[in-house]
Amino acid sequence: MNRILDMAERVEGFRSIADIQELLNVNRKRAIYLVYVLRKHGFIKTRRMRDGKRRYYIDFKNAIGGTSHLEVLNKYAPVPLARFETHKIYGRDVSVEETLIYAIKKEDIRHVIASLALFRHIKDWHLLYNLAKKQGVVREVCALYDVARKTVKKVRRMPKRFRTLGAPKKNDKYKYIVNLFSSDDFKEIERKWKVYLPLNYADLGEYRGFST
Repeated sequence: MNRILDMAERVEGFRSIADIQELLNVNRKRAIYLVYVLRKHGFIKTRRMRDGKRRYYIDFKNAIGGTSHLEVLNKYAPVPLARFETHKIYGRDVSVEETLIYAIKKEDIRHVIASLALFRHIKDWHLLYNLAKKQGVVREVCALYDVARKTVKKVRRMPKRFRTLGAPKKNDKYKYIVNLFSSDDFKEIERKWKVYLPLNYADLGEYRGFST
């Protein structure tokens, strides 16, 4: 078992078969077998990419269960984020709604881009509103939703009440999602919600043809 743990540590991360071949200095047939061994022991979670190829998230912590917000985000994002966090949540499911708030609170452009895909899977708008209000990001959610409607296919409709409650007041100041970043392409959305968006159409090319 120690050898398997050592192998898992050496290839830890988001890997392809070619990556594993290089890291372990083995041929493709051997790499495929080692993936089988690691999966058998619970160290691997598999993600099929848009080109049909498999990528493997390898971490010895996978074997003890639990889910992280980043794993949920990567499940739906068109291009998974390469960095993986060790913090896991045990004993309950991690919702798409709380994952969206997590992504916004990271104040990171890649997390924001990935978060747009989550709007296709929101089921509990009441929960999302309460989480956003608690974290002070209701306007950010509304602004990103409007971007998602323009760039992501089949986004679920946000309830009118959510938008009404999220509308900025006359004296509200503009807010940044990512400090000092604003958009050239989504100025109308920025003005509507008084939220500076760290996105332009050029940043969202990975959503072209995206349908997961």
